[in-house]
Amino acid sequence: MFKSLKFRMRCLAASSALLAHSLFLSAYANAQETVVQIGLVAPMTGPYAGYGKDCENSAQLAIDEANAKKLSINGKPIKLQLVSADDQGDPRIAVQVAQQLVDEKVVAVIGHFTSDTTLPASRIYSKAGIPMISPAATNPSITQGGLSTVYRVMPTNAQNAGTAGRWAATAGNAKRIAILDDRTAFGAGEADEFEKAARASGATIVSREYTNDKAVDFSAQLTRIKSTGADLLFFAGSGDTPSAMVVKRMRQLGMKATFVAGGGVADANFIKIAGDAAEGAFVWDYGLPLQSLPNGKEFVAKYRKTYDIDLLPYGPFSYDAASVLIHAIEAANSTEPADINAAIKKIQFTGITGPIAFLANGDIKTAISTLYQVKQGQWVVVTSTNKGV
Repeated sequence: MFKSLKFRMRCLAASSALLAHSLFLSAYANAQETVVQIGLVAPMTGPYAGYGKDCENSAQLAIDEANAKKLSINGKPIKLQLVSADDQGDPRIAVQVAQQLVDEKVVAVIGHFTSDTTLPASRIYSKAGIPMISPAATNPSITQGGLSTVYRVMPTNAQNAGTAGRWAATAGNAKRIAILDDRTAFGAGEADEFEKAARASGATIVSREYTNDKAVDFSAQLTRIKSTGADLLFFAGSGDTPSAMVVKRMRQLGMKATFVAGGGVADANFIKIAGDAAEGAFVWDYGLPLQSLPNGKEFVAKYRKTYDIDLLPYGPFSYDAASVLIHAIEAANSTEPADINAAIKKIQFTGITGPIAFLANGDIKTAISTLYQVKQGQWVVVTSTNKGV
């Protein structure tokens, strides 16, 4: 009995020593990992907070998947870390946040979300030589400033709203078109490109009205538009809530004009807010339907399982933006921003949202748009195009 007890104690001691040694080795291995910080900036508070969190969640999924593969650079293990920041959708705060991330020595940035914040922030990153990939900002001027570190994985206003304008005047059979935008860099840019394409395709613009991104009542503008006899209204504004409120008020005023919105609003929230008024509404949105893409269904399910919430429209683009950076770090075999930036320019792979490769100015090379319409309370795909501009 005594001998057996001594034997068990020796085994226990040996096991404890082995466990301690394993923990030491694990701690030593983790200590040798180089932490590589990637910034992400989006509105985490305010009216676009849901979209901002969606972008953060999606990018984190890509980062987690990459870390699970035990990445190494020059034979040394690295661990990617997402450093998230809230710019509140405010251009002034965006500049401050951008400088903070530069000071934090991030190697690249995913962001910003709105065109208004992306425009000034991009210059901060460019000056520091840090690549920036926006998952959502669409104003064409973002990539027209000659900055060699600026990219986006989403079609521009010229590509998406231009397609919408041509469709409205041709397949949409609209002859008298009214336009309403919220005067943000996104909304105004979309409206300008839509108008240009619609006019070039033979339509007449009978009214151009303006609101702002804080408005909740559009009665005055819609009453004026109604008086013009417009047969189609194109609304260019940030977020699904304003778009839903516009179409709802249209129907309350007895307007029968076809409603068409720019990108980013083809989700369940639009239908919930607009109610019966949503029926028949059109949206020209960015990219292909996820369900039609090889990894789309899997990504939607994975997102839902991980966060227990539904995916929003910009999440897949944020995932792809993170994937671009991960691919570039591996291809460059470096964590230096200049090397990562050079590798991004050569990137070619199929992402969640479709083919990923960039034009010389940083715009996505394959600019895909999809037209959705609400039918019986559900978004239904009408057509897709990758003709861009």
